[in-house]
Formats: sequence, structure tokens, C-alpha cells
Amino acid sequence: MILAAATALGFTSCGSDYLDTTPNSDVSRSTAFSTTEKCALAVNGLSKQMTNQYLGSQGLNGEGTILNWYNNFNGNDCQKCAQTGWSSLWNNLASFKTSKTSMYGYYPWYYYYKLIGNANSIIDAVDAAEGTESAKAFVKAQALVFRAYSFYRLTTLYCKRWSDSNNGATSGIVLRLKATDPAADQSQAQATLAETYQQIYADLDQAISLFSSSSEKRTSKEFYLPDLSVAYAVKARAALYREDWQTAADCAAKARVGHTLMGQSAYKNGFNSPNDEWIWGVYEAEDQTLYYYSYYAYIGSNASSGAARTYPVAISKELIDQIPATDVRRDLYLVPQSDAEFKTMAASGGTAGRITKGNLYNRAVNSGYLYSTSRVYGYMQFKLRASFMPGGGSFNLFRAAEMYYTEAEADCHLGKETEARQLLYDVVHPYDAAYTLSSKTGNDLLEEVKLYRRFDLFGEGFDWTDCKRWKKDIVRKPLKVSAGLASPGSFSSTFAITIPADDDTRWIWAIPNREVDYNSAITEE
Repeated sequence: MILAAATALGFTSCGSDYLDTTPNSDVSRSTAFSTTEKCALAVNGLSKQMTNQYLGSQGLNGEGTILNWYNNFNGNDCQKCAQTGWSSLWNNLASFKTSKTSMYGYYPWYYYYKLIGNANSIIDAVDAAEGTESAKAFVKAQALVFRAYSFYRLTTLYCKRWSDSNNGATSGIVLRLKATDPAADQSQAQATLAETYQQIYADLDQAISLFSSSSEKRTSKEFYLPDLSVAYAVKARAALYREDWQTAADCAAKARVGHTLMGQSAYKNGFNSPNDEWIWGVYEAEDQTLYYYSYYAYIGSNASSGAARTYPVAISKELIDQIPATDVRRDLYLVPQSDAEFKTMAASGGTAGRITKGNLYNRAVNSGYLYSTSRVYGYMQFKLRASFMPGGGSFNLFRAAEMYYTEAEADCHLGKETEARQLLYDVVHPYDAAYTLSSKTGNDLLEEVKLYRRFDLFGEGFDWTDCKRWKKDIVRKPLKVSAGLASPGSFSSTFAITIPADDDTRWIWAIPNREVDYNSAITEE
């Protein structure tokens, strides 16, 4: 079980004195990290940081916020039905200059540098701790994975996409590699994007080497802690974003070793508890819940929280219509099956898609996937569900299916189309017995890989980041009930917008003023 806190790390709140990137504790550093057991406890604390409330805000809840607010709800395929609040955030209007003073622009920077600072404390101290070399290697590798993952996440938000970076010459992030060096922190310029990815790779390569040399292993219940497969998975994802296709393919294949795809039954089980497919996840139990601030409190179809009941999450019509009816995963979405069912989606002036009666409504309320007072909307999702109320449950960060899509996408770019077709078949056919080996080639094959990636990983925090790296316009098409099944889309008028891929003001978050005021070396392009 993950512990509620780690005594070796002082998880502090945000104040006017910058970012709290270094831990504060009444316990001396030499005592806090004196043994490998205490260092391991500190790593456990990093896992707990991924499911904490931050900055006194209801929605800022660790990693769940990054997945939902910065990748799901602001992307192309995921909608919060009838929601009008936070539209500037989810329409990507708060990403560039306006985000410099915004809590929402500051939150990811604050959260990930907090993880980085605490990971650095472990990395700096563990070599001198009392314990076996094997234990030291394992703990240090885990901390390095946390740091590399955090660096990667920051690049996706605060940096240009790789294809627009002049081969990495544009600005990256601040590479803070020591826990206690405030003088350097206050005058440390951003690395280039290339240098940032060099550091991410270096951290992960070292972690891979250390994991491989250690006899320590995480248990099956410790899915929230990094191990060798996690290190490979983080590197595969980072390499994909960096368009380093061979590294992405190689690491994706290694990451999924020992992690088999979940079957049809497990896929329909709510995604709230680990199974063999999960590579890394975030732990949440009833005795350590964030209540209304949890990940599923915003996205779970059965959650009792107001944010989930009143504004359920739905998939875009444009995406789901491209998936064959023979795919059993399609059953986890409330898709109209006739023109008559479609025309029942007529609440809120006919633009939001709420349903209050009829076959489509009955199918939803009888599914067992809703809370008793949940509103029903067309195309709402039942894939992601809370395991306890009001919206709690563990959730995955990496699973084997992602690694199949990563390798297949990389193989398309490498000209290995036979391999890409087989990987796509291997990851789709278990859920669609009618799916046959693709005959597509070139860009058509790549687009098929992207399509199934979008569908399979829906709601798991990939939408916006994938659109960014693909340089794909976000095009949310409006619901027009009168058009019947020929309706172009399913989004409400608030979110039925187009966001051009080449509009940097909508795709890059500005470095927050708190960092600029603290760090004299920060520059803006």
C-alpha cells in the first residue's frame, strides 16, 4: 500500500517564495536519507505526490489534472457535455501570454518541479545511504524515472513541438539536477529542447542500467512505483514526441515485455484497478481518497460528484463513427443506433445532446455504468468509472496497448509497414474479431494507426499532446440534431471550435511569472 506521506520528504505548500522545488523538513537530510529503506519511503512519497491536492484548488489534484484538464478536455475527441465553465482553458485560450499569471499556467510547472526537486533529494543522497548496492541502484533508478518523466511532461506543455524546433534548437526547460542549490536555481537559463531530451534520455539510460544491475523487484501490487518496464515506457513516449522513431520502436517493444493486453472483460471493467496490462499507474484507495478532487470525479461515468453527474464526458461523433460496430470497445459509448435515436438528443436549445427519454436514454440508465442521478447525453463514455464514491480509483499512466501503437507509428516512419500492420492487428483484433490485417500503405496506414490509438486510449490523457506532436488541427464539429445521422459532430456550441495547429499561442504555455521573477536567466522567444 502506498503511504499517505513520506517522512523523508517535506511536501510543502506554495508560497510567494517561488516553487518549493526543494523539500523542507524538520528532519535533517542525513537522517532522512540515512538508509535505503528511508530512501525507498521517499520514492513512495513521490508516488503519493501524484494524487495530492495542490494550490488550494479543487481541480488541481496531481497527475489526474494533467491527464484531464491539459490533455483530455482541451483536445479533439473528448468533451464535457453542456459544460461552459473553464472554456478558456479547454479551448486553449489560456495557454500563452495570458497564462503567465494564471494559476492554470503555473500549476504544471509547480507540480512537476516539486516532483523533480524531491526526486533530486533521493538521487543526491542514496549513494551514501546505508544498505546494499542492489537496493541503492533500485531506489536511484526509480527517482531518475520520476525526474525524466517530469522533464518530459514539461516539454509537452511549455516548449515547441519537435518538428517546429529546428532540430531541438528552440528553448527547452530549466534542467534542475540538484536538490539544494538555490543560487544556481535563481540564475539558470533554459536548456535547448535538444539538451532537454538529452537529459531525459540520460536519466532513463542510467535508470535502465541500474534496474538491470539490481536484484530488487517491485511486487505486483506496487504498480505505482517505477521499474525497468516503466523506464523503457517513459523513454518510448519521450522518443515518440521527439520523433526519434527507432528509439521509440525499440523501447516500446521492451516496455511491454511481461505486460499482456487485457481481454474484453477487463477492458469493460472501468479502468480503475490494475491488471497485467498496466505498466505504471497512480494509486488511490478509499482511505486515501481526494473525494471530489479525484481523477474519476471529473471523468467517471458512474461517479457521484457533481462534475461527473451534471457534465459527463463523451467521445466525439467524428471519432466513434470511424470505428466498426464489430469492435466490442464501441459498446462503452452511448452511440445512437438509428436516426430516431439521434434526434432525441435535443436539450439546451438542441446543441448539447442531452437525452431524457426513449431507447437511447433507457440503454444508458440500464447499463449499470451510471450514478442514479446522472444526466444522459449522446456519445457519453462508460469506459472510465470510479471504483468508489464520490469519484475515486486508481488510474493508469502507461499500459501495453500504448506501446503497440507507439511501435506501430514509429515503424510507419521507418518504412517497416509489414511490422506496423502486424502490430496494429495484434492490438485491435482481440477486441474486434472481424478486423483483418490492414492492406493500407504509406500515410493511409499511418492514419489508421493514429485512428485506433485515439480510440483505444480515449480519456487516458493523450488527446491534446498527440494533436500537438502530429501538428493536427483541433476541429470539434457541432451537433445539429435536425441533420440526423448525417450531423457533422456532437460538440456543444461552447466547444465546437477549430484550433489551428500552427497557432503557437494555443499550443505553448508561457513560463509563469513566478519562475521569471525568481530566475533572472529565463528568456522568452
